[in-house]
Amino acid sequence: MSRRNQPQRFYGYTIVAACFVIQGIGVGSFIACGVFIPSLIDAFGWSRTMIAGASSMALLLMGFLGILTGALNDRFAPRIIMTVTGIILGSSYLLLSQMKAVWQLYLFLSLMAGIGLSSIDIIPLSTTSRWFVARRGVMTGLVKVGTGAGQLIMPFLAGIFITHLGWRNAYIIIGLIVLIFVVGAGQLLRRDPLQLGQVPDGRNNPHDGIESEAESGLTFAEALRSRPFWMLWALNLLAVASMFVILVHIVPHATDLGIATLPAAGILSTIGGVSMIGRLSVGFAIDWIGSPKCMQICLLTLVASFIWLQMAHDVWTLYAFAAIYGIAHGGIFTVISPIVAELFGIRSHGALFGIVVFGGAVGGAIGPVLAGLVFDLTRSYDLIFMALICLAALSLLLMLLLRPART
Repeated sequence: MSRRNQPQRFYGYTIVAACFVIQGIGVGSFIACGVFIPSLIDAFGWSRTMIAGASSMALLLMGFLGILTGALNDRFAPRIIMTVTGIILGSSYLLLSQMKAVWQLYLFLSLMAGIGLSSIDIIPLSTTSRWFVARRGVMTGLVKVGTGAGQLIMPFLAGIFITHLGWRNAYIIIGLIVLIFVVGAGQLLRRDPLQLGQVPDGRNNPHDGIESEAESGLTFAEALRSRPFWMLWALNLLAVASMFVILVHIVPHATDLGIATLPAAGILSTIGGVSMIGRLSVGFAIDWIGSPKCMQICLLTLVASFIWLQMAHDVWTLYAFAAIYGIAHGGIFTVISPIVAELFGIRSHGALFGIVVFGGAVGGAIGPVLAGLVFDLTRSYDLIFMALICLAALSLLLMLLLRPART
């Protein structure tokens, strides 16, 4: 058989591999910024609030600009968008290695990294949704496993680099890793299968109707006028707000209980490791029972984890909480892109997903700050953790009431 007559290899698997790398390095590099906090305090005497404020501003800008990158991805090549934003993100870390004043921290981290991060979630997940329909859930899960891997690996590498090479050289290495892997993987992206004469899921029959489904659904304006879209936006804001409170405050809470620093940090690592199981298992479940039911299960698990947290007062019960919470955490971040596609179609998926992600960014930026203020007033996390149950329960209620939008 001549090479011309051989069946064309489905490019969607290359898309998934590239998106896995982008998610792992992009998200992992941002999470690793927390490892630099003690070094920056020692070098400049800045407060934790001042440094954390820069990260929160980056998160907000990332979410807001995600709407723009999503809209651009609906019309233009994701390769171009990822190249530009990847260069900005990598350059931000290179410039952080040279900072000497706090305004540079906010310029390089809040502004530049925020711009660079705006595509890290939107482009990979929206592009994956265009390449897969029948297997959208499991492929999204595989991409999001990259996020969990990055959360495990990149902070660990940053710690090694800081210990042996100093924090300035560590920023340089992190920046080079981003430039090589994120920008490099971005060159492999293609907007949809039609660009290569293929159809979603690699179906053999190009006339089986799958390609028409790739552009079906509500228009951007129709979705914005629908109540279900804003219900999804609100439940994502509430859920992400509660989850980011855990990511920021669970280690200080553990040390307040008398747990040593290393076992306390292990709680956060456990969340990252278990979340990979949640991402992959929920990805498979999406293709089996649908995104809405998966979101309901994940939110119910989130509520259960917060109830357990009320009774967790030693290292092993906190590790058990991390395991339960990690499943919900990974699952929610995996299911959010497929649920936008399932409820509203794929026609304007990038822009709509960007708006939903922005809601999560708002919650993720505000939740930990409010929790810190409450702790400063009460000197306890009891009221905060009870509030998390309410936030997660309200998210679950909204999900139970959510129905597909109609034109």
